[in-house]
Amino acid sequence: MNAVPAHPRDALFAGEKPFPSIAVCEHIAGSEKLILKSLALQEEIGPLFDVTCDCEDGARPGQEVEHAKMVARVLLGSANRHRMAGARIHDATHPSWRRDVEILLGEAGEHIAYLTLPKVDSARQALTMIDHVRESALRLGLAREIPIHVLLETHGGIREAHQIAALPWMQTLDFGLMDLVSAHHGAIPASAMRSPGQFEHKLLVRAKSELAAAALAQGIVPAEGVTLDIRNPQTAHQDALRARREFGFLRKWSIHPSQIMPIIDAMKPEHSEVQVAAGILVAAQKVDWGPIQFEGEMHDRATYRYYWELLQKAKVTGMSLPAEAQQAFF
Repeated sequence: MNAVPAHPRDALFAGEKPFPSIAVCEHIAGSEKLILKSLALQEEIGPLFDVTCDCEDGARPGQEVEHAKMVARVLLGSANRHRMAGARIHDATHPSWRRDVEILLGEAGEHIAYLTLPKVDSARQALTMIDHVRESALRLGLAREIPIHVLLETHGGIREAHQIAALPWMQTLDFGLMDLVSAHHGAIPASAMRSPGQFEHKLLVRAKSELAAAALAQGIVPAEGVTLDIRNPQTAHQDALRARREFGFLRKWSIHPSQIMPIIDAMKPEHSEVQVAAGILVAAQKVDWGPIQFEGEMHDRATYRYYWELLQKAKVTGMSLPAEAQQAFF
């Protein structure tokens, strides 16, 4: 009897933490109306983007508990069919952050896709918050990790990006442009909150590079922040392209529904690369992942890893895969 061919996730990454294969676009929404509208769009176009339910800026002062309960109710509801909705909680200096965790995990812990921790200023602060999430999950009997996204938008957060990226349960490091520019006390002009300045000012280039390098070194996803221009979706597309090609970002935030598809399109691999990746991986699986020659080039496990992650990226961005690769790997 012929053995079942080994899947690339088993053959190429045995004993290693796999790189997260998650949506390339994260759309943030604050009110119940906008969250439900975002989930309806997710249902319409498919599970191609995550929805972040915002408990930080979305909740009115004094209404934090009610807002968190609303988010939990939406996460539990039929609108969240794809289970691709997370939540941003309050920052560590706000008295509601622990209560956010208790409500969200206590009422919707099996349904929440991730938790985003904003304004993290140090690895110690991040660890305190993550430890509380882990302890809460254990106490509540949740038999899963809750992926953690950390939003770096302070000097301290950028300075300790590598230590933060190495913490447990981490899935993404997110770049917070607006607060970081403000934290420079006028040394960075307001024009650098927009393009092209945000990709060219030396202090922001350094910060983006540090964050992306830290995330990738620890095997988690670097996520680019927002594009302020919501009247011209092409701006978000161009920003996403620059973020991916020049800085290595693999995910980007959206603040308006019109930005979602332009961001996804910008983050897609090239069609020709997807065809090559599929051909190489199908051929490699047939020889049990030994070295092969493909179109005049030698390939082995090092290139197989690259092309497997590229194929996963094609899948999560909605690209059509060659039939043989689709059948073999997905």
